Amino acid sequence: MRVLFWGTPDFASPALRALIGEGFDVVGVVTQPDRPVGRSRSTLEASPVKQIAERQNLPVLQPERPRGEAFLASVAALEPDVSVVVAYGHILPQDVIDLPRLGTLNIHASLLPALRGAAPIQAAIRDGLSETGVSIMRMVPALDAGPVILRAATPIYDDETTGELSLRLSEMGAAAVIEALALLELEAAREEPQDDTRATYAPKITRPMTQVDWRQPAAVVSRVIRAYDPKPGAFTVLDGAEVKLFGARAAPEAHGRPGEVVGVDDAGLLVACGDGGTRLTAVQPAGKRRMDPAEWYRGRGIAVGQVFDPAPAV
Repeated sequence: MRVLFWGTPDFASPALRALIGEGFDVVGVVTQPDRPVGRSRSTLEASPVKQIAERQNLPVLQPERPRGEAFLASVAALEPDVSVVVAYGHILPQDVIDLPRLGTLNIHASLLPALRGAAPIQAAIRDGLSETGVSIMRMVPALDAGPVILRAATPIYDDETTGELSLRLSEMGAAAVIEALALLELEAAREEPQDDTRATYAPKITRPMTQVDWRQPAAVVSRVIRAYDPKPGAFTVLDGAEVKLFGARAAPEAHGRPGEVVGVDDAGLLVACGDGGTRLTAVQPAGKRRMDPAEWYRGRGIAVGQVFDPAPAV
């Protein structure tokens, strides 16, 4: 089976490696253009998917937008039987979706129709779900609304961050898409239409979503921090300066005003919430590297009794 792979970030890499390892004929890779990195923004960096493709000597296409006659002709020249899309970064137009004879499959990091949209992993943790997973669906123009060929579920572990859950789901998605392609090849795939009335949505992350409201219960605050760990990082404000927060663990025994630092030790930074508190294992003050809270405390960047802004500015 001739597979055209579409993907950009680390999350997509296991699926590409699995397709290559399982002997599928990967005829090409479509990924985002190289992006500037570093403070000077003068160095261009290839996406993780492109780096794999180049090591495997696979053809690489990097359009700014995946549309237009010239781009469609370049895809058609690869003669794919099926396209596989994983976190590519653009919505595909209908003519691109329909070009392969078996259509286009997408790996989505939720149990559809739950959490359609751009940030399903973050939403699953932030909203306190006990279970999530991956879905292999047939792509349609509507957002994550195509029929589902395969689902694979997994529990969300206590205190799991988005970074940790993303790693697990990327490997699950890789295994699931191999199984789905095998079913397609055997003409044994059953495509289940989604129930749109049960759909929920996980919109693109915006900056206000990542600011901590210390007035909330400790369980809620801890989930918000873990949802944006490691990127973009939940943040709070201390004396007018932002501080990013990581590795939150609920600490019901903590008591104090919302946002008050009630303890600092080798186990982390203990901050009071509206109910209980949360313990942070890492912080990143503005303009500094990520560090252990005890190091920040010893450098006099924080002291017991100081209070983070308890609520986001309106």
